[in-house]
Amino acid sequence: MTAKQMLPIIPDNILVNKIYELRDLKVMLDSDLAELYGVETKRLNEQVSRNPDRFPEDFMFQLTEEEWLNLKSQIATSSWGGRRKLPYVFTEHGILMLSSVLNSKQAIQVNIQIVRIFTRIRQLFSENTELKLEIEEIKKKLSNHDKNIELVFGYLDKLIDQKSKPRKRIGFMPDEL
Repeated sequence: MTAKQMLPIIPDNILVNKIYELRDLKVMLDSDLAELYGVETKRLNEQVSRNPDRFPEDFMFQLTEEEWLNLKSQIATSSWGGRRKLPYVFTEHGILMLSSVLNSKQAIQVNIQIVRIFTRIRQLFSENTELKLEIEEIKKKLSNHDKNIELVFGYLDKLIDQKSKPRKRIGFMPDEL
């Protein structure tokens, strides 16, 4: 394969479906990454364990039993066969660091694609945050409008109560005639 030839690009929806949210972080499973890179999960984790300084806790961490059970129920994996150890997950920075320990052309290309998707997700999130802030401002304005309308109705009720009482006559004549 020449340097200009590109490996087949993985559809974005497949990559996006392999991104999970755990501990308020967007992460990918070691097994999913290994599949995308075209290596065995065991080999990927082997490379990571050979370079522990490159993967601090905020780049990669091992799931707890409870997190793994919750995640398995979300992704509908089978309960038979499978893993002997709890899986590792990689944050966006951990995935970037994987490119330094996995040097195949496929790993590099997939890494670039994953980073682009994480960037798009972050951009969508920031756009949604702006929308949420605008909606909150509108809610506050509506809340103020509701209070003002209640105040106006209160004044109207007072005026209606005053109309129902007999009024005093104006002028020099006594009221009781």
